[in-house]
Amino acid sequence: MNIDHISSPHLSKIMRNIVCAVCLLVPAASFAGAQEKQELPPPGSTLKVNIEVVSIYAVVRQKNGHLIPDLNKEDFLVEEDQKEQQIRYFSREADTPLTLGILVDTSPSQGRVLDVEKREAEAFLREVLRPKDLTFVMHFDVEVELLQDFTADMHLLDKAIEENVINGGGVRTRGTFPSGDSGGATHLYDAVYLSAHELLKNEVGRKVLILLTDGEDQGSRVKLETALEAAQKSDIIIYSIDISDRAFYGGMGYNGDSVLRKFSDETGGRVIKAKNANDTSVAFQQIANELRTQYLLGYTPTNNKLDGTFRKIEVKVRSGNGKVSARRGYYAPEG
Repeated sequence: MNIDHISSPHLSKIMRNIVCAVCLLVPAASFAGAQEKQELPPPGSTLKVNIEVVSIYAVVRQKNGHLIPDLNKEDFLVEEDQKEQQIRYFSREADTPLTLGILVDTSPSQGRVLDVEKREAEAFLREVLRPKDLTFVMHFDVEVELLQDFTADMHLLDKAIEENVINGGGVRTRGTFPSGDSGGATHLYDAVYLSAHELLKNEVGRKVLILLTDGEDQGSRVKLETALEAAQKSDIIIYSIDISDRAFYGGMGYNGDSVLRKFSDETGGRVIKAKNANDTSVAFQQIANELRTQYLLGYTPTNNKLDGTFRKIEVKVRSGNGKVSARRGYYAPEG
């Protein structure tokens, strides 16, 4: 996909120069942790690092929705393609750095809810972010625009969030939102794809996208499956705050719920519906609480083939007394 689909004064920051003292030959970024097998290399040779650990961030809730923060490694069962895996690494309340993206839908359908989204997003960042965390802000409608590249500066983040305005160019005609040659006014899939493939792919630690949208896509260049695959390959967790103005769609039909469930369920996040300002505040608070009570599980897959295939993951609580939210799979590296 052509990167010029992002229109932004900050675009030049996306591709960062990486200066390395040692050249590491790494098979894939899909494994988000590492156990190194290495011997001292001869002078002038390349140090090889074998990445063998799949990392999973998981949240566990009771049936009533309350979070369960005090489980141990022995309480979990992890399966890959229906084969049990040995959990080698475990920690509670993951303190690894958080790299966060706020994606704001500024298409005409969000006209009556955008101000609430902006206010609550600013409050959420103030509560969640620590000095070592980084955030970017992006909006999408007839185009995808990066309003603020990675930063921990709340002043810059507030300014970027406030810059979100509704694109008034979309006009409802025969059930679509005309936008010149773009074919639609809500490029949600493109926003997710570009966030994953261009911004977050080479970041480390916990990577989270928060979508503020009703889930409707009009005019994206990539398909839902392509955007989801990019998110999975970049090990991203997607939370969706489903804040929609159903009256806007009238009798045209609304399909955004299923799209948001697909993004969030497959990556270990969650869809939280918000019908008003109070719901939006609660939704952000729930996300903040979950980010504080995540478990980090790591295992060395018994299938060590470097074949690029998608491996299904299932995480369970052995007692059966908890519902787990965790990513449902990953792409193996290619050898």
